[in-house]
Amino acid sequence: MSFSALITRQSSDSSVSSAVETVDEAALPDGNVLVAVEWAGLNYKDALVLSGQGNLARTYPHVGGIDFAGRVVESRDARYHPGQAVVLTGWRVGETRWGGYAQRARVDADMLVPLPKRFSARTAMMLGTAGLAAMLAVNRLQAEGVKPGDGEVLVTGSGGGVGTISVMLLARLGYHVAALTGRPELGDQLTRLGATRIVTRDDMLRPTGKVLDKEAWAGCIDT
Repeated sequence: MSFSALITRQSSDSSVSSAVETVDEAALPDGNVLVAVEWAGLNYKDALVLSGQGNLARTYPHVGGIDFAGRVVESRDARYHPGQAVVLTGWRVGETRWGGYAQRARVDADMLVPLPKRFSARTAMMLGTAGLAAMLAVNRLQAEGVKPGDGEVLVTGSGGGVGTISVMLLARLGYHVAALTGRPELGDQLTRLGATRIVTRDDMLRPTGKVLDKEAWAGCIDT
């Protein structure tokens, strides 16, 4: 069976270009689960792969997409069955092996997670790898005993994907969020998302004249 995929190719001068092409399933990498991809995210690493930066893609032609959600077509692993909704993020998929920018993906079962019934594939990819990373960070803060009443939690890079979702999650959980950003024009947006204070890079770099300052935040998500 053939399907459409965004194929990235490298030319003799090392430049890369991408185009939608028709691909046969036989070209997919080895794996014990075949997935019909419904949605995939666009992440920073994906942009690097598509632009040929960072040497993330090791072989060409290549299919990027470090996360995706869809339904199982075939499975040789008892944990998954045809029609089951699944999601994948991480595992260097989209870097060292073909990823989610295609209508089909073949991966190892260990790379997949059953998609919770309350999520659609679209919603899962709206959150994507950035949402997962943010939630893991928030979970760790809570595991370390940081409570909403303990003081502000600083989120660095708050204008990015992980940072934005971290601000939203922390605010929803009742934390006071100090959003650090190098783009002051995002202040109003971050405030609407739940930040209680905007911190600029200049604020962080301003000398205090002290060898050691007092504690400023109860915790930090450093993106």
